[in-house]
Amino acid sequence: MIKFVEKYVKLLAFHPEDVVVKIGNQTDDFTEILVYANKIDTGRIIGKNGTMIKALKTLISGCKAKNKINYKISVNINEK
Repeated sequence: MIKFVEKYVKLLAFHPEDVVVKIGNQTDDFTEILVYANKIDTGRIIGKNGTMIKALKTLISGCKAKNKINYKISVNINEK
């Protein structure tokens, strides 16, 4: 899942070299996926009215049916 999110976000970013995707908190309820990106790319990753990040969340939620894990995505800004 991490590789998929990283590849997807790098395709959207102007600065793909600054994109880092990590696993955050893991509980019985969900696994947190942290996306770190350049400040310039944050708007592209989130999209107008959140459409891009919602689409990514929808794709990831489909994986729950396969492996029974809920995922939560968090986009963070790298100050460069």
